[in-house]
Amino acid sequence: MPNPRIEPLKRVLAIEPTDDVAWFGLGKAYMEDGNFDEAAKALQQCITVKPTYSAAYYALAQSLQKLGRIEECRTICGTGIDVSAKNGDAMVTKNLELLKGTLG
Repeated sequence: MPNPRIEPLKRVLAIEPTDDVAWFGLGKAYMEDGNFDEAAKALQQCITVKPTYSAAYYALAQSLQKLGRIEECRTICGTGIDVSAKNGDAMVTKNLELLKGTLG
């Protein structure tokens, strides 16, 4: 059964396509469903709308890793580390560094 949060978030985004929080929520909901392709699309849209959304980089990197898109994942980790460090989001920076370290 699909995540019950997906449809309401899609409705919000139909009205307000620049709602970064809704894009992030949609991406996370798709991740919970194991739909990493749709998750990556939503999370990419989140950072397109708000390039300083630290947590979205980490979720996007996780989704890309699950999809086996390792080069893209590495790039997003790098950008995300820069963004989260500037934002002072130490936990996100640490998580991205750990994930990047597992990519080999």
